[in-house]
Amino acid sequence: MATTATNKQPLLVDRVFHEVQKCDTLTSGSDTEINILGTNESVVLVNCVGNDGGVVEDLYIISRSADTTYTALLYLSSSTDYLRPNEATFIGKLESAATLGTITSYADLPKVLAPLPSAGTEAQVGALYIPKGKNLWVSLQVAGPINTNSTPIVGAQGGFF
Repeated sequence: MATTATNKQPLLVDRVFHEVQKCDTLTSGSDTEINILGTNESVVLVNCVGNDGGVVEDLYIISRSADTTYTALLYLSSSTDYLRPNEATFIGKLESAATLGTITSYADLPKVLAPLPSAGTEAQVGALYIPKGKNLWVSLQVAGPINTNSTPIVGAQGGFF
């Protein structure tokens, strides 16, 4: 981590990442709850177990269906092999559009404290900090079989510390 001796500079990113997952088999185990249930097929979107953590500046979902919407659920967990219900912390969700190819960005990223160089209408930008030893998981809010040709693509862009 790069900071000044007085620790007043923001952390600098060492390596950028852009991770993408095709959600053709991912199921949360429930179509009505945001909590992960016992049987689920979630996947790690961003892995921060082997580094000092990371920051996600953009989370997005790309629709692959012209008539079906999907909800992608986002979780933080220290697990790397399976998203266990007692270790998963729900942090948000992304809704895909019902128009083929539409990209929808996650608008509810937490606000960061870094100052902006211009005086625009938005006083703060958003980013998701993933602590060291945690992973960002993604799952679809569905139960049972899904049409694998219409499930969305979920992506995250940012950097590792």
